[in-house]
Amino acid sequence: MLYDPLAWLTWACVFLAAACAWLQPARWRIHLPVLLAFGYTAATLDLQLTWEALAIFGVLFTAAGAVQPRMPPYLLVPGHMLYIGVAIALGTHQLPGFQNPVALYAVRTTPDAVPFTLFLNLDKPLVGFWVVLTLPWITSRRFWRQVFPAAGAALLLAIPLCMTLALALGIVHWAPKLPPYTLLWTLNNLLLVCVAEEAFFRAYVQGGLSRLFHNGKTARFGALFVAAIFSGAACYAGGWRWMLLATVAGTACGWAYQRGGLRAAVMTRFGLNAVHFFFLTYPELQASAMR
Repeated sequence: MLYDPLAWLTWACVFLAAACAWLQPARWRIHLPVLLAFGYTAATLDLQLTWEALAIFGVLFTAAGAVQPRMPPYLLVPGHMLYIGVAIALGTHQLPGFQNPVALYAVRTTPDAVPFTLFLNLDKPLVGFWVVLTLPWITSRRFWRQVFPAAGAALLLAIPLCMTLALALGIVHWAPKLPPYTLLWTLNNLLLVCVAEEAFFRAYVQGGLSRLFHNGKTARFGALFVAAIFSGAACYAGGWRWMLLATVAGTACGWAYQRGGLRAAVMTRFGLNAVHFFFLTYPELQASAMR
């Protein structure tokens, strides 16, 4: 990959597209499809995608057409169900056709940590790209003067709570560090993980449920907690302790989303992930994983 120009083009375009989906600068709706077209075309030419992946693109386009405004319910409901099914499968890497390259293999951030492998995923980001391209009302822009206070307040409350809970549960220890692959981890986690997951759980699930029930106060808070529970359930493979932590973190991200939109939710999620990475055992203690 280091000397592969198609790979460089792929990831430059995908990372820029994710940044565009998150930050939503002026004319982002023009730039985002162009970046995705170049990036995924380069990935196809570089044999990182196969025909199965191209078929999945067709399914996503079909779902996008079915959920457009003023479509009849007999198309809207199946369209959303189709997207949710594909999104879950993409997010858990269950669909064929994507040759996600390994950027880091079985590295330990500290001697007592579980080794982790970092993939540069082409499948999971599609979950978020579909949301921001298909349902613009979900990702309505907020002024930065709303975004920063929302994310800052959420992090001020969530960081000590999540850190205390994680330490009390015995999942991690205090372990400040600055690994040599910090930049790679940061770009991957912020742009390929946080943007995709927050677009789905906060913008799509929370924002969609709130809008479905006419954005009333009860609907907004109910949608917040439903989305937080769903994001916690997504961590079922890590056991109940990770599900609990993810639910608490999801609640903070949902609160930030209500006040600052998708940009604030992504900032909150990444802030929590960064505190975990830089100051605590990452991803978790070896002894904890063996329980």
